[in-house]
Amino acid sequence: MEVYFNRMQREVCGIDAHTSVIVAGRGTGKSLLHAWINLRNMQQMPRSTTAFVTPTAIRAKTNTLPSMFQHWEAWGFRRGIHWDIGRRPDRRLGWPAPLVQPDNWENVISFYTGAIGQIISQDRVGTSNSKSFDYIDIDEAKFVNFERLKDETFPANRGQQREFGDLPFHHGMLITSDMPVTRQGSWFMRYEKDCDQELIETIEALVCEQQQTLLRIQSGDATGYLQRHLADIENYLRRLRARATLYRRYSSLTNIEVLGEAWVRQMRRDLPPMVFRTSILCQPISILKDGFYSSMRPHHKYTATDHHRLDSLGYDFKEIGREAGTCALDADLRPDLPLCIAFDYNANINWMVCGQAIESEHRLNVIHSFYVKFERKIPELIDDFARYYEPHRHKEVIFYYDSTALGSNYAVNDQDFQWVITNALQKKGWTVRPVYIGAPMRHIEKYLLINRGFAGQARLTPYFNEQGNQALLISIQTAGLYNGKKDKRGEKLAETEENRLENRTDGSDAFDTLYIGCERFPQQTHLLRVTGGG
Repeated sequence: MEVYFNRMQREVCGIDAHTSVIVAGRGTGKSLLHAWINLRNMQQMPRSTTAFVTPTAIRAKTNTLPSMFQHWEAWGFRRGIHWDIGRRPDRRLGWPAPLVQPDNWENVISFYTGAIGQIISQDRVGTSNSKSFDYIDIDEAKFVNFERLKDETFPANRGQQREFGDLPFHHGMLITSDMPVTRQGSWFMRYEKDCDQELIETIEALVCEQQQTLLRIQSGDATGYLQRHLADIENYLRRLRARATLYRRYSSLTNIEVLGEAWVRQMRRDLPPMVFRTSILCQPISILKDGFYSSMRPHHKYTATDHHRLDSLGYDFKEIGREAGTCALDADLRPDLPLCIAFDYNANINWMVCGQAIESEHRLNVIHSFYVKFERKIPELIDDFARYYEPHRHKEVIFYYDSTALGSNYAVNDQDFQWVITNALQKKGWTVRPVYIGAPMRHIEKYLLINRGFAGQARLTPYFNEQGNQALLISIQTAGLYNGKKDKRGEKLAETEENRLENRTDGSDAFDTLYIGCERFPQQTHLLRVTGGG
């Protein structure tokens, strides 16, 4: 039977690299890719074991596996005849036993060649323990926990070298996802540096030569030279593929012939802008040039680790872990200056953004930010802040707030936000200087003020510590414009894994208050001469 492959599918299957990492938008046909490559694995590596890694068991059963099985069925491979799942194959089928038999068949895909697929769901601890794999398959990689993957699953990719060592894809991996929106979910993008583009282009050229030679042979020109030439090409391909890593990105437009323009237009209309950019266009998170913070540039982000302090800890990993959870390793924290703080208040998520105004350098360093969700409220947010800045000796904050902090409180107690925050900080030993900045600034005025700041045309230019503001930067970089205002339509939507609360505009609103306060309401800072001791 003939099966239609779009450009992405043709390229990935034609190159057939040892490791393929594909970042592709919705509807590009990633499930067909998994179906085809795993069918190949189970046919060409009989009695082998493939690891199917998923973040949760329910995701495997509702998203990943059903779509792959649907393709197998469409290609004539029937459940109970050619493959099965969740039970030991009936002995009457006569299937050979896998080389490494599972103790429990509940989470196992079995195939008529004796090959099996072990479902590794990360919400079940230890599912990779004592396993030995010949291939690893990972779909929806942005939801997979990389630390557990490298500690538990990657070391188990050590299967039967004697039986399958001559196959270029043995011990290989297929990793697919749409574009991640968080640093944690971006772990697989590091494979881009492992992709040798010249090697991939050489493989593509050899595949083209292979197909042309096959056509000549099939047309009746089956000379001994062509047969030897084809064998040489296939030998070269095996050797090159065995050490090749393919990394490519594809937008949903790659499969426009199947999806149709109407579907793309509907997705653009129905999805939040960030989700459309990442899940459909497959664009990495970056600064929206036509967004609310259009004058922000990459140089407004920086990193600042106190490497001298870090080096002094040697390899005492427990101590490093302890200090990494506080400001002790922050090189951008000025011990002689108070912290400037501002908040955003919401029923489901509350934000706190911290900075220091370096007046002599005309800059506002946004050094750290915190958020709490759902049942965790303002008191827990203050707890997180106090714990992180416990080593900071100048325990003074300049608390900028507007009228949204007055006369309202999401049932924390009978007091308003301003009172709750001030009182909680004082109880933890902090000196608080509350600074009221009035009613929230109009969107257009705020837009002009902050973008003048980014352009270096205001008193202070904002800069962001990347490590301390990962979620905040997503909130800022993806904030769009709608009817001349910041696009806040997504704030009221229910949270999903692809549209997290912390990625919406709430965090950027807290930054706005901080910047307006520091820029328009500067406070005299008390410089301290810091000496040793307490």
